[in-house]
Amino acid sequence: MKTDLFLTTDSTPSHSSAGRLLRAAKNQPVDRPPVWMMRQAGRYLKSYRDLRQQYPSFRMRSEIPELAIAISLQPFQAFHPDGVILFSDILTPLSALGIEFEITESKGPVLAHPIRCQADLNKMRPLHPEENLLFIGQILQGLCHELQGQAAILGFVGAPWTLATYLVEGQNSIHYSLIKRMAFCEPELLHQLLAKLAEAISIYALYQIRNGAEVVQIFDSWAGHLNPIDYATFVLPYQQQIIRQVKFIYPEVPLILCVHDSTALLPLIAQSGADVIHVDWTVRISQARQILGQLPVQGNLDPCILLGSSGLIQKRTLEVIQEAGIQGHIMNLGQGILPNTPEENVRCFFETVRGVRYTGKAATETI
Repeated sequence: MKTDLFLTTDSTPSHSSAGRLLRAAKNQPVDRPPVWMMRQAGRYLKSYRDLRQQYPSFRMRSEIPELAIAISLQPFQAFHPDGVILFSDILTPLSALGIEFEITESKGPVLAHPIRCQADLNKMRPLHPEENLLFIGQILQGLCHELQGQAAILGFVGAPWTLATYLVEGQNSIHYSLIKRMAFCEPELLHQLLAKLAEAISIYALYQIRNGAEVVQIFDSWAGHLNPIDYATFVLPYQQQIIRQVKFIYPEVPLILCVHDSTALLPLIAQSGADVIHVDWTVRISQARQILGQLPVQGNLDPCILLGSSGLIQKRTLEVIQEAGIQGHIMNLGQGILPNTPEENVRCFFETVRGVRYTGKAATETI
C-alpha cells in the first residue's frame, strides 16, 4: 500500500459526510474520498426484500412518500454512506407527461403506448411537477428532515436519449433498433421528442433541487450504445441543454453525468458541462482522468468485485482510490450493485473507503 497517498487510520481531522461529497464534487480538498453506491437501496438488502413482500408494486414503493423515505434510508442506516440517493426511477416523471407505464420485477419498464409517430408525440403534456410529482418533493423534504446534514442528498433524472429509448422501444431493449431506425429515418421526429424531454427533465431537476437535493445525477444509461457521431448528434446537445438550464438557476449545485459503456465517448462526455463524470470499470480511472482533464470523477469499481472475498474487495477498492488521486474523486461502483451481493461485502466496501485518509501528497507509486 502506498502510504504517502493514504493512511488506513482515523488519525486526521475529518469533514462531515455531506460536506465531503459536496467538496469532492466541486474539486475541493477532502480528508478522504466520499463514497456512496449506485442502486444503493434495493434488492440486495434483506430489509428491502421484506418490505417488498408487503408492498409488491414498485410504483407504490417509490411514490408513497413514507415508503420511499424509509427505503432511501435503509442503506444509510446499515452502512452510513456519505450520500443518500432518492429512491425512485428515471421513468417516474413520464406519468406526469401523460405517458403511462408499469415496472415489474420480471420485465422491467413496460409502456402501454410507445411513441412511434407525430400523433403519439403530440399527446405529450408539459411537465408541472408541483401538480403531478408532489410526492417527489415530499420524499426529498422528508430525507432532509431525517438526515439533518448527516449525508448529502442526491436526486437524479434520466437524460433525454435514455428516456426516449423507453418511449420508442416500449420496454427494455438489447439492440435499440426502433429508436435507431427513428434516428436514421425520421431524425426530425426524434429531435422533437428529445427537445421536449430535455425541457421536461430540466424542470424536474430544478424541482428536486428546490425540495432539498444537494446533488443531481443525470443517468444517460443507454447512450453508450451509440457511436461518437450519433452521440454528438442525438445525445450531447440535450445533455448540455439540461445542464445549462439547471446551472443558470443553481450554479452551485453539482451535477453528475453517468453514461454506461462510456470509455470511447469520454472526450464527448467531457463537453457536457457536468461537474462530475461517472466512470465505469471498462477503463482505468487514471486513464479516464487523463482524458477528462481537471473534471472530478466518480467510480469505478466493478460491481462483481463485491461478490469476492473481503481481501479482494479491500485491495481493488484501494487500487481505484490510489489511481484516482487525492482530489476530485467520489468513490462508487462502475454501475449499480448486483442483487445477489452479500450485505457483509457491501459493509467491507464502505468500511475500506472510510478507513482511508489522504496525506495531501501526490501518489508516486502503485499499490
